[in-house]
Amino acid sequence: MSEPLPQDFAPALNATAARRGHLGCDVHYFTETSSTNDIATTYAERGAAEGTVVVAGAQTSGRGRLGRVWHSPPGAGLYMSIVFRDVTAAPFLTLAGGVAVADGVRAATGLPLEIKWPNDVVAAGTAGPSSRRKIAGILAEGSSSAEGLQHVVLGIGINIGPAAYPIEFAARASSIETELGRTVDAGPIFADVLAMLAELLRPLSRGDATALLARWRALSPWTSGATVECETPGGRIRGVSSGIADDGALLVRTGGKIERIIAGEVLWK
Repeated sequence: MSEPLPQDFAPALNATAARRGHLGCDVHYFTETSSTNDIATTYAERGAAEGTVVVAGAQTSGRGRLGRVWHSPPGAGLYMSIVFRDVTAAPFLTLAGGVAVADGVRAATGLPLEIKWPNDVVAAGTAGPSSRRKIAGILAEGSSSAEGLQHVVLGIGINIGPAAYPIEFAARASSIETELGRTVDAGPIFADVLAMLAELLRPLSRGDATALLARWRALSPWTSGATVECETPGGRIRGVSSGIADDGALLVRTGGKIERIIAGEVLWK
């Protein structure tokens, strides 16, 4: 059973109600759960409406892209998963999630953030892309049947406060409070991220990704001109990033041609 929302959530949700539309009209909160994506998937399979949100203060089995563990300790982060059923918007949900987090966190706290392809939201570094510290991550998981796409669950994990991250993550991770040097409330961040996401989804539902792609590119300056190494199904390639295509693929110039990177591991130099 879900629990009452923390005190700072209700005022923030009320303040963003007109912008959020149906996103967050049904919110299920847990102080701690296994994985918000797993809980949201269960709700979706039981018929939960688009815009249903599962949010938690901690996860015991949080995960990120490529099956990696997402460190989700109590009192340090905000973890949410949103049910979507819009087939037209589905291909752009990961990109939309990154923009919504970057702009939502900035609206709620004033902290400027950038996006690292494909799904990391980072604090800006001053020594190239390798110096950027991860603040949030996005994970979209879909379910299809013979009739087509049934739903997509968009998971978002945001590091709000400092934590004792495992040694393999410590050098690359940060938090909103660490970057700002002050404490922040989770409720306004939650509500502003949902509101930003809702605003992005309106044109996407009509098949118009123009504004989303423009904003994503503006928030990801290193997507053009950075040296990258990519693990692809055909092997490792090294080249220079050349932007993203209109379908979200990373473009990498290697030799005399442009490679399209759809998925996989990308090391930014």
